[in-house]
Amino acid sequence: MQERPNAANEIADLPETHPVTATETVHHGWVWNVASDSISYGADTIHREYIAHTSAVAILAMDAQGRVLLISQYRHPVRMRNWEIPAGLLDGGPNESPREAAVRELAEEADLQADTWHVLLDFWTTPGGSNESIRIFLARDLRPTAQPFARIHEEADIEHCWLDLDAAIDAVLDDRLHNPALLQALFAASESRRRSWRTLRDADAPWPTRSPELLPVPRALEGGGHA
Repeated sequence: MQERPNAANEIADLPETHPVTATETVHHGWVWNVASDSISYGADTIHREYIAHTSAVAILAMDAQGRVLLISQYRHPVRMRNWEIPAGLLDGGPNESPREAAVRELAEEADLQADTWHVLLDFWTTPGGSNESIRIFLARDLRPTAQPFARIHEEADIEHCWLDLDAAIDAVLDDRLHNPALLQALFAASESRRRSWRTLRDADAPWPTRSPELLPVPRALEGGGHA
């Protein structure tokens, strides 16, 4: 084990690549693929399987009273009705920007538009098993869309709830909320607010944790298949 000197301002995730000597798509799914790679790592060849994902956007919508929007829908893998924030895959075509995807998802899942957009943070969902990165936007200066969106499948019975930001964080600490994008968004927004929002980035800021060369080619989706 190598120990790095204690220099907090120098700690950062860094790009690193190793030769991939063989690769195979062992599962081609509707939303993501499963890849199997052989990697030359030092003197060894190691084998790793991981989810190759298109990545996704999520939106923390905040109103003028400082309340945040939570939505609830059924999530089959965990057999739970899960409180989360509006989110969706980057599946709108090669020319759709992350911000445009976020605008689309906020309208589709919450019937809302926003005049002010910022990047709150980017994170990997499971870097040991997936290349999925989620970009969370902070959306403010909200107004309703002209028409409600026609939802299907799990999205057909979405519930909406507005909570004060601090009350939402209390619910996390009380072990009542568990969605990772929601948790990341709430704590990041709370800390950014404490710092007078100085940590916010431009809505079109670079997204270095998303790896375009690793993305699968998604099939046509049938709705409800977001992050």
